[in-house]
Amino acid sequence: MNPKNYLLIPAGAVLVLSLAGCGAEPGATPAPEAAAAGSSAPRGEEAEHDDEAGQEEAGHDEAGPEPVRMDAAALEAAGIKLATLDARSLSEPLQAPGEVVDNAYGTTLITPRVEALVVRRHAKLGDEVAAGAPLVTLSSVEVAQAQGALAIAEQDWKRVQSLGREAVSGRRYQEAQVTVEQARATARAYGLPGTATGRSNGEFTLTAPHAGRLTEDAFVVGERIEPGRTLFRLVDESVVWVDATLPAEQARRIALDSTAQVVLGEVRLPGKVVQRAHRTSENTRTALVRIEVANEGDRLHGGDYVEVYLDAGGGSDPQLAVPTAALVQLEGENVVFKETDGALAPVAVRPGPVVGDQTVIADGLAIGDRVVVEGAYVLKAQMLKAQMGEGHGH
Repeated sequence: MNPKNYLLIPAGAVLVLSLAGCGAEPGATPAPEAAAAGSSAPRGEEAEHDDEAGQEEAGHDEAGPEPVRMDAAALEAAGIKLATLDARSLSEPLQAPGEVVDNAYGTTLITPRVEALVVRRHAKLGDEVAAGAPLVTLSSVEVAQAQGALAIAEQDWKRVQSLGREAVSGRRYQEAQVTVEQARATARAYGLPGTATGRSNGEFTLTAPHAGRLTEDAFVVGERIEPGRTLFRLVDESVVWVDATLPAEQARRIALDSTAQVVLGEVRLPGKVVQRAHRTSENTRTALVRIEVANEGDRLHGGDYVEVYLDAGGGSDPQLAVPTAALVQLEGENVVFKETDGALAPVAVRPGPVVGDQTVIADGLAIGDRVVVEGAYVLKAQMLKAQMGEGHGH
């Protein structure tokens, strides 16, 4: 081998090593395995920090809206009002159409008890008469016979009484007494006074048994009247009835003796529920509720149509309730905002039946709790804004 070649081999090796050393610059990217090994500890700490932050954020979301603190000025500005809960009887105002009808307990039909002929009238339709006032004079053959029999019986009875029991037999005395009693009973049955008037011409006068107004007049002078035929209808209008028509399920909720208001135009009169129908109309499925009204000023008359205002459920047991507007939906639950330690926080409740503008609370609140009764939706909106991150630095 040529000696020069031996000298070139070591020189080439030195040159290769020198070039390799120059190629490894300080800023060069390390091999993937080395990079992974060199950075394993720092990246583990960063991942752990990120996991803790995520859990903290998730826990913050699950906690729900935070209570809101507002002073009196802020509550007033937002229209939020609070009240202390207490159990009370709930009532629902109801409006129903009604009709004024005559008070049957103050109404009398003026009728003859025997066949008779109208001789004279002393009153006419619409007249307001006093008790005992003459209304109509009739004439009857039967009444003439009764008047004559009564006059004779009374005369005979007076004579027997004047003689005394010592002068007449016991049988005669008893016969005279029985005869006069029977004659008086017959006269009263015909509507006559129980004593003889001195006349036996068959004429008799029907009078008003009580004060009132004549609302019917169904005869003419000279007309022959059968027994039981109505000549006058006499109504005491100082107290009238109003029949209100309601759906059957509402009528059942009206308590007897509860108050009512009857309105006719500008007239408003108080009344009292005196009767509730126990029968439902097959066609309309409605029932009647009767109200008794003191007819001050004679303002109501039979046949008038009026508006009636009633309270439903006034006689129910005391219950815990809130205004229906105080109930809101929050995160899928019915909640009421309750004041606790000076802050307003949502409390889940179980609502019961709705009565008017109140909702019964079956569970979730207690007597003495102070809750939001107005402005619940405003408060809900503020809580949702805070929950969405308004005012947070991240």
